Formats: sequence, C-alpha cells, structure tokens
Amino acid sequence: MLMSNRTIRALVVDDTALYRKIVGDVLAELPNVKLVGSAHNGAAALSKIKALKPDLVTLDIEMPEMNGIEVLEALKPHQSGIGVIMVSSLTRAGGDMTMRALALGAYDFITKPQGGSLVENKRIIREALSPLVSSLIARGKLQKHGPARPALPLAGRNGPMRPPVRHIASRRSEASQIVAIGISTGGPNALTTMMPKLPGNIGVPIVVVQHMPPVFTQSLAQSLNNKCAVTVKEAENGETLQANVVYIAPGGRQMKVVAGGNGYSRIIRITDDPPENNCRPSADYLFRSVAQLYVGRATGVIMTGMGSDGLLGLKRMKQSGAILIGQDEASCVVYGMPKAPAEAGILDVVAPLHRIAEEIVKTVKKSPQHTRSSTAARAATSKMAG
Repeated sequence: MLMSNRTIRALVVDDTALYRKIVGDVLAELPNVKLVGSAHNGAAALSKIKALKPDLVTLDIEMPEMNGIEVLEALKPHQSGIGVIMVSSLTRAGGDMTMRALALGAYDFITKPQGGSLVENKRIIREALSPLVSSLIARGKLQKHGPARPALPLAGRNGPMRPPVRHIASRRSEASQIVAIGISTGGPNALTTMMPKLPGNIGVPIVVVQHMPPVFTQSLAQSLNNKCAVTVKEAENGETLQANVVYIAPGGRQMKVVAGGNGYSRIIRITDDPPENNCRPSADYLFRSVAQLYVGRATGVIMTGMGSDGLLGLKRMKQSGAILIGQDEASCVVYGMPKAPAEAGILDVVAPLHRIAEEIVKTVKKSPQHTRSSTAARAATSKMAG
C-alpha cells in the first residue's frame, strides 16, 4: 500500500507493446500513481521525460536505438531525483545489464515473466512492482524538483554523523567462523554498499541467500567480485567452504552447508528441494544448516526484503548460540525480513546499512584469550556434527 497522499507521475518505457500495456495497466491501478505516458525506445523516452516530467520511470533494459543503460547514463537518476525501476529479461545479458543499471542509479529491478497468460503475467508484474513503487514513495525517493535525499543523515553541524547501532543483547565471547546473510528486495544495491566494506582477510566464509531468479545471481556475484576485497562467486554444489570467500546461492535452487567426510570441513550442497516461504533459494533453508553445524560460532545477518523468510532459521541460529544482526528500518528498501526477527526479539544488533559490515567484522575477530577455547569448540562441534 502506498504511503503518501501525493500523486506521482509514471512513464513506461519498453520496446514491446505488450509489456508497455501490462506495466502501464499495473501502474495505473496503483493508488497515488498517475500514468502519464509510454515510450517505445530510449531516445523517445528521454524526449518524453523532458516533456512530461515523470517522478517514476519503468525502463526496459534491452531496446533498439538506445538501450536502458544508455538512458540511465543520460538521465543520471541520482541527480535528477527520478526513480527508475528496470524491467529485465531472464537472460545472462539481461542480468549483466541489470547489475550495471543498479550501479548507475536504478532503484531496483523486476523481471519479465516467461510465458503464461496475459492475466497471469499482469499478476506477476503487479506483485513485483507494487512494493517497489510503495517503498520509493514511502522513503521520499521520488522528488521531481530536486535530487533524492540520502536515506540516512551523512553529516551534522559538529562533524560526521554516525546513525546509531543498537546492541540489544550481550555479545558472545566466542568468535564466529561463518557469516550467513539473507536478503531480498533492494538486495543488490544493499550488498553493493555493504560488502566492499568487508576486509579481504575477514578470515571466515560468507554464505548468502539473495532472492533472485536464475542467471541473475551469477551476474550479481561477478559484479560484487569486481568491487570487493573478498572473493565473491555463485556457489557450486560440492565445493568446500573457504575463508575470505562469499558464496551466493544460485537463483532458483536451494543452498545449505553440510559436513565433509572428515567431519571437519564444510561443504556447499545445492539442491532442488521445494521452495520455503515461496522462496527458492530460501534464507530459512540455509540458516537451519548453519545453526546445526556451527553451534556457538556463527553470525546471522538479515537485510532488506519483503516477507519473513529467514525468521525461523534465525530462531534456530539463536538457539544454537549465534549472534544475529538486522538491518534497521530507515535504510531498508522494504522493512519485512528484518522486521520479523526484530519484533520476535531475537536480534543482538540493529544497524543501518552502511554500518553492517563493521558489526559483522566485530563478530568474527578473535580475542587472544579466546584462541585456545575456539579450537576446542571447533573440535567439539565437529564431533557433534559427525
């Protein structure tokens, strides 16, 4: 549901008449949104943006004459204050271009349905697009008369401001040996903000569930790998977890961590198990496996996203002694996934997006006095897992 009384003006850009109609109809049916026009290619889009002055543009990635990337480069969303949501095809080229679009200032993206009836495709588009439009309006991102405000204050009269981090529970003395992250709507940009802040020698593996379709997770991993000190890759079935590597669950598959044959190593297992919370990959599915194998030695992180995927898995992690970090409401695109564990009272830390990395690092650093106990705990837990 839209969170503003102000009517916003929307423009649909797509080279396919069918999708111009579907996306246009969806926008026209949303409260507080006025559809002011459409364009069939990028060149026409720039002309209509200048004439119609929309607040919101849905922008097809792959178009003749001038594609979505070229439109973004000309439009400069960060400066114009126009909210841009990309509409992408489920192809490797579409995934790569979408990651580039997000780096250029697009707010988020939706994917075009493959097959299905007009009614079904419209339903899928509505379910994906409506919450993004709502969040743009609610967070004050659509401002026709000036650039978008930053989501968080950056400076005050007395110098730089650091939004508060709330430490709700006391810290566990044992250092974590794995970090598990669950994230959804707004995730690519959030990860692009957070993960480059992680040191290349963080010393533990990081496993990530980002709700995404197939192909796009590979594009996301490659994009992040180019920006981060840690190695980022799409996870592969059967590979052994390594420190300083981020493993992103493949879109459309489930990912969990299992014990290696020696009882000590930890292995990635990619499966076709059913969706959980209508999600595949599912954060709950991953978190449960981490809770079982890393008793008292894990960090769970829940970030921006719709729904409550991750809540049950985080409860399991909490019961097994994990430290849990949640993204704060102000910096989330959609405050759903972090909201559920916050309301359940299981989070140890609530932090704004740009401070999550430092909170993660705090949980994996070993104090000298705990080095020997850490080794003993590893051996004990490995024995339990075996």
